[in-house]
Amino acid sequence: MKSTVDKLLDKHKALIQSDFRKVVSHVQRYEGDWLVNTLMIEGCDVPFKYKRKKAYKDLTGQRVNLTYYVYYEKIAGIEMEIMKVVRLKRS
Repeated sequence: MKSTVDKLLDKHKALIQSDFRKVVSHVQRYEGDWLVNTLMIEGCDVPFKYKRKKAYKDLTGQRVNLTYYVYYEKIAGIEMEIMKVVRLKRS
């Protein structure tokens, strides 16, 4: 039987799965009714973003499994690569 992650990856070919990655930085900020969470992962220069309705405990120093896809966002007129997190699980 396939796991939830395998089903997601089969259904959406653009998704990428990374396991046991160390979080170097975790920042939460309000954007309207949502809390936008930004993670920086060890060995990666691109931020990983996801939204939640409630605050989440600090993930700095934790190991996580991420399912994400590449997304481009314009910030101050400059197009930047962002990883949009679909699924996050602590390892």
